[in-house]
Amino acid sequence: MAEAERSIGTPEVDDEAAAAAEQPRGKRRIAALFAVAVVAYLLDLGSKMLVVAKLEHHEPIEVIGDLLKFEAIRNPGAAFGIGEAFTVIFTCIAAAVIVVIARLARKLYSLPWAIALGLLLGGALGNLTDRIFRSPGVFQGAVVDFIAPAHFAVFNLADSAIVCGGILIVLLSFRGLDPDGTVHRD
Repeated sequence: MAEAERSIGTPEVDDEAAAAAEQPRGKRRIAALFAVAVVAYLLDLGSKMLVVAKLEHHEPIEVIGDLLKFEAIRNPGAAFGIGEAFTVIFTCIAAAVIVVIARLARKLYSLPWAIALGLLLGGALGNLTDRIFRSPGVFQGAVVDFIAPAHFAVFNLADSAIVCGGILIVLLSFRGLDPDGTVHRD
């Protein structure tokens, strides 16, 4: 009887096939996201440990004359030393970024997005580690910065990862690629 009620020319669609067609094909890219995050985090952590052990309380090392130096600086604020009194807020923001990325990972099917989000996650974890475990205390720690280009802010590898991840996200968004792997042309 159900077939007689179906209009002529309309295909029969079962709900499972329709749901499968709407989901992106391919495998989730969670492993790639976490692999990039771990590499970014370990590079940042290792570089900061080396800087604190070998460079802090010493003269800066000139890498490219006056254009680029390695100089140990403790930064309680954000970029350019802004907001030194808001260390707890920066800690909360970094924690929120980590939670958002972890939630987004469930729907992640795009490798470029996995790389971008992995860079953001690794960088956020690197700076969050400093904010939690470095002096003057928990949630008030100053971030270790050491890459000092001439006429620019001193930064670290976590900051670099965050900026590169952010730029990649902007480029992917302009190209119409979504984290779930779909492409749209608006």
